[in-house]
Amino acid sequence: MNVRDSEIICGLLQKEGYQITQDPRRASTIIFNTCSVRQHAEDKIWSELGRLKKGLSPKGTVPSVIGIVGCMAKNYKEKIFEKAPNVNFVVGPSDIYKIPSILKRLTIDHRLSAIDPLFQVKIWETDGSIRPEEIYHTGFYQDKQHAYVVISEGCSNYCSYCVVPYVRGEFRNRNYKEVLKEIEEAVDKGITKITLLGQNVNAYQYNDVTFVKLIESVNLVKGLKEFSFITSHPKDTTIDLFKTMVNLEKLKKYLHLPIQSGSDRILKLMNRGYTRKFYLDLVDNYRKILKDATLTTDIIVGFPTETETDFLKTHNLVKDIEFDAAYIFKYSPRPHTEAEKLADDVERKEKEKRHKSILDAQKDISNKKKCLKK
Repeated sequence: MNVRDSEIICGLLQKEGYQITQDPRRASTIIFNTCSVRQHAEDKIWSELGRLKKGLSPKGTVPSVIGIVGCMAKNYKEKIFEKAPNVNFVVGPSDIYKIPSILKRLTIDHRLSAIDPLFQVKIWETDGSIRPEEIYHTGFYQDKQHAYVVISEGCSNYCSYCVVPYVRGEFRNRNYKEVLKEIEEAVDKGITKITLLGQNVNAYQYNDVTFVKLIESVNLVKGLKEFSFITSHPKDTTIDLFKTMVNLEKLKKYLHLPIQSGSDRILKLMNRGYTRKFYLDLVDNYRKILKDATLTTDIIVGFPTETETDFLKTHNLVKDIEFDAAYIFKYSPRPHTEAEKLADDVERKEKEKRHKSILDAQKDISNKKKCLKK
């Protein structure tokens, strides 16, 4: 999602005459598009802001404008200015369309501050709820062969560990006609591969158009050679989807299906809405219907109250299912979430041990699968 948001911001600014540079030392404006899903991601931003304050080069070059956008902006709002006084503006995910006008205002403010050093303005826009549809049609794509297309924004699942509903808002679907229009615009630019994006893509529904109907329509777009989608939530994933996937020749036979934990007790605490057995049955049907299709997942270790027994259930599930790949994370408390109310009682060393154990198991599985394919 952040990659596509960054492209949208670049497209909006290019239309206003701004030029993008790969060298931050040449930039008069630096914008950080941030993530709050993990503590580690936020820590990196605070570190970068500290480095910018000291200067980017041996000569101490400092950009005239620094902005924080995305999830951290929504999460901390104006408090960012307290921790990082060198930040000039803060913009939430639903307010990114306002960035060009904010930069114009800051340009005027900088002229005034040159006359009066005490004159300083900090701008924050973090309370928006709906993005204007036109921001998805700026035509800017970083990759000239592949494009991300957002089909839904926000999330209403409220998994107990996840900050997304609090920083990106409630789940809302884009008009399927606008989605197809955006794909056609990308194809007209020579892009032949598309990834449909959403926090929970298979919950998509716009009037009578379901996710299954949407991907059937995407498959018919002329000039498109391949497409895929992420991310799917197990509770909304159906056998009907699998049967449809088989018959769509342009659709990549790939499913990213986060399990998070193999323990029913932990899954319930996470508010995931399914059981271990439900997930195993889903995977079994997926592999029966789509033979040789790819399956990947997300896993969190060290969730509050996770015992060795809970962890072993997850570890054994990974070995039993044999995912093609897994993204494994150590739990970190996130602001606003229900899990934040629970004691973070799994020690850091234990989290690291469990993380390594599953990571090593998955590496062995992935390597074995690669050898079999050869």
